[in-house]
Amino acid sequence: MKARWTLHRRTPADRPGIKRRWTLRRRLTLLYAGPFLVSGTVLLFVPLLGASRSVPAGEGLAPPDLPEVQVQSNMVPLMVFSVLAMTIVAIVLGWVVAGRFLRPLRLIVDTARDISATNLHRRLGPTGRSDELAELAETLDDLFERLEASFTAQRRFVANASHELRTPLTAQRTLLQVTLLDRKASQEELRAAAQEVLTLGESQARLIDSLLDLASGEQGVERREEVDLAEIAQWILDVRRIDEQDRDWLYVKLRLEPATTTGDADLIESMIANLVDNAIKHNVGGGLLFIATDVVDGRPTVTVENDGPVVPPEDVERLFQPFQRAGASRVRTGDEGYGLGLAIVRAIANAHDADLTVAPREGGGLKVTVKFR
Repeated sequence: MKARWTLHRRTPADRPGIKRRWTLRRRLTLLYAGPFLVSGTVLLFVPLLGASRSVPAGEGLAPPDLPEVQVQSNMVPLMVFSVLAMTIVAIVLGWVVAGRFLRPLRLIVDTARDISATNLHRRLGPTGRSDELAELAETLDDLFERLEASFTAQRRFVANASHELRTPLTAQRTLLQVTLLDRKASQEELRAAAQEVLTLGESQARLIDSLLDLASGEQGVERREEVDLAEIAQWILDVRRIDEQDRDWLYVKLRLEPATTTGDADLIESMIANLVDNAIKHNVGGGLLFIATDVVDGRPTVTVENDGPVVPPEDVERLFQPFQRAGASRVRTGDEGYGLGLAIVRAIANAHDADLTVAPREGGGLKVTVKFR
């Protein structure tokens, strides 16, 4: 929505604690009027000086019978008055021109100050110009967009963390209280309680890491470098010890072709890792795990498919919301997850201006495709 600009004239005297200073308008006025004054003075007085030097030199004053000298002498006050008049006119014109030139800049400054003080969802909008001031407005709009994304991600991170950490913290406190109240607890029972507390702590650490990945993806890309999707995918598979020989627990199919793009390598790695982990967690024993990287229609693409429960098309969008879990049997792990995997994938894809498409497979599971620019 295009912002409505309003002009608030503020002077340094209106701001407490700020002394009066030479404003940019005053400086531009002097820069405009100063050279005009100097050049006008030179143009007026150079002919006079030239005429004076042409008078024959004598031992005393110039002869009184030279009318030209008298004319030039009478013109001096007129020239001085003309220079003063031109100075006043130059200052007035310089003030007006500087004001008209700086008016769009004042509008940008006042609107930017109002946006930063009230709400970050507003934008300066198009200025109708095609100069440096338009570039300044676009730069500020980009800055406000990044600030809004950062603040939104921070608020969401705090809300999500407080919501999800409340349950394990309560479980830890309850477990410790019950154990301490049982004065007859054996050493084995105490060790079991301590082990359970450690397990809950590890679960909280994984949750915080996932929330940080989600917040990082929502904040956008701060640095870009050239990366190969195939190399990242292969590294993730090597770390998880997944290859096409793992037919005993999943039917793994790989097609990793070079696919080079630019972006944040850490975020892209997190995105592919979450795609792979999600495809494994929401799978069935002996199900399909298909991972492919390639260049499709000139765009680097990564695709991950998996078997699993049938996902109705109307439920696909819900799976990309934080803390939304799909009912599915687990493979290799009893970790229930936090429902953040696909939310992280979407946030990172959006940060890279990549197209994310998700389609339920006919026999169950999902096919997720991410196409980079």
